[in-house]
Amino acid sequence: MATTELPRWDLTPFFSSVGSRELVAGTERVAAEIGRLLLRFDELAIRGGAPLPVTEAEVAAVDEVVPALNRLLADMRLVGSYLYGHVSTDARDDAASAALSRYQAGSSAFANLDTRFDAWVARLDLAELTRRSTQASDHAYALERGAIAAQHQMSEAEEGLAAELSLTGGRAWAKLHADLTARLTATVRVPGAEPEVLPMSVVRGLATHPDAARRAAACEAELEAWDTVAVPLATSLNAFKGEANTLNRRRGWTDALDPALQNNGVSREILDAMQEAVVASLPDWHRYLRAKATLLGHPGGLPWSDLIAPVGTPKRFAWPEATAAVRDAFATYSGRLAQLVDTAVAEAWIDAAPRDGKVGGAYCMNVTGGVSRVLCNFDGSFDSVQTLAHELGHAYHNVNLGDRTPLQRSTPMALAETASIFCETIMVQAGLAAVGDDPGGRLALLDGDLAGACQVVVDIHSRFLFERAMSKEREHAVLSVDRLRELMLDAQATAYGTGLDPDHRHRDMWAVKGHYYSAFYNWPYTFGLLFGIGLYAEFQRDPDRFRAGYDDLLSATGLGDAASLAARFGIDVADVGFWTASLDVLRGRIDEFVAAAG
Repeated sequence: MATTELPRWDLTPFFSSVGSRELVAGTERVAAEIGRLLLRFDELAIRGGAPLPVTEAEVAAVDEVVPALNRLLADMRLVGSYLYGHVSTDARDDAASAALSRYQAGSSAFANLDTRFDAWVARLDLAELTRRSTQASDHAYALERGAIAAQHQMSEAEEGLAAELSLTGGRAWAKLHADLTARLTATVRVPGAEPEVLPMSVVRGLATHPDAARRAAACEAELEAWDTVAVPLATSLNAFKGEANTLNRRRGWTDALDPALQNNGVSREILDAMQEAVVASLPDWHRYLRAKATLLGHPGGLPWSDLIAPVGTPKRFAWPEATAAVRDAFATYSGRLAQLVDTAVAEAWIDAAPRDGKVGGAYCMNVTGGVSRVLCNFDGSFDSVQTLAHELGHAYHNVNLGDRTPLQRSTPMALAETASIFCETIMVQAGLAAVGDDPGGRLALLDGDLAGACQVVVDIHSRFLFERAMSKEREHAVLSVDRLRELMLDAQATAYGTGLDPDHRHRDMWAVKGHYYSAFYNWPYTFGLLFGIGLYAEFQRDPDRFRAGYDDLLSATGLGDAASLAARFGIDVADVGFWTASLDVLRGRIDEFVAAAG
């Protein structure tokens, strides 16, 4: 797929250029407003301390401060998203990197505002405050989450120091990972062809190439390339997790997983219920992988290079075909969802071309209101069409959050995947309907769907197991490259079982994924997949009722925890049976795939 055929996004509606006067002014405005609010917090005595009665003074303070914080957060998102949009598509853009560093330095004190506000809210009777203040009532869930978070704060001075040090600590290590991986190239040596030096995003995209020799060569080249940066990436991951463990301990956490659970509004009971269903499903995924291995001629199990290899007669998509396919699928749900694709294409929301200096993978970021930008690395496969549908699902979620304030739209990651997975499910259903009785086409679509779901259920489980083990060991020692690889291979052996060739796993997945630079940024994807499938089942049961409530659900994902929002559709996310039912949908597709493969 020639990159000249693929669109790049347009960031000029927000600022004309990285060096523009309006961007400089926006950056300075953020820093100035943070400074002003810090002084105002001092005047209003907004900080932690003994319990406070809710007087007229406290009501007036919250009515003043909440709108100010919302304005500041909106400005921060605009500037930060614009700059990240530049550096994530070109790691060699030194001007954008410098501007982002200046912005981060100028806005680092926001963490001080955030912790002080939470600590102050925790001193108040929230029921009384929300009764007397419209602002507090409108932002009740955000205030409640802040008050709970305040239970795990260090002193004000320590939190301020931690925020400042993060610029040369956690944030810097995360940036090192992003910069190294975006600039990394690999030499692909296909027998009988000239060696090719390609960006890592392109090399990883070759995992869906129809030629087995090219897939194997790409996987070998990838592993060789990761080997060249394994030492600095191991250093960065050790440093990041070491800092996280230290801060967790100082904040009173006894388990590295607990902050992620709190931030996602998910209880340990809910996570345990989901994990129980996932573990019970692993033998079914092993069946799928063994059947795929047989189709591809691997009696010893599926090698990593063929994990997402195409089978059957897969359709390849030119970019216009991909966007049309997504639009047509979305139209089976609603015209409003289909219109989003038209808007994203017409207004250049999407950056699709893989290239040197661009980060791998895909993401959607909200910039302002309901306006987003979508990054992907399109390779023409159905998997990349699914990725496009997934990220546009996030954009649709942002549209529905467009009228919410920043504090109201702060969606836990476990719920942030709701619309994206729902849109993926729509895409699969539309694809299966379109392929009809063509056995090769149906097999290819089933595999494309299952390969993606296998990543979210099985591979995510391996990443969860790895992070649990790595975080625990990091409390006592720095982990070597060899030890990180050993933990990664052990986790893959547990998750993939007999489905993968034990001699051909991926020892450096810990280096590949930037997700490890956020605490347990893995299981929420599984939550999102299975929750989205459960929602789609509700849609099939009563389409009109579902449509009447779905957009409202999306607009409310920052207003309640996972359990209360799921209950709107009669879903109990603490029930193992709910997760099992969603996995049963995937088991049905596995059964069909295995039968067709045999």
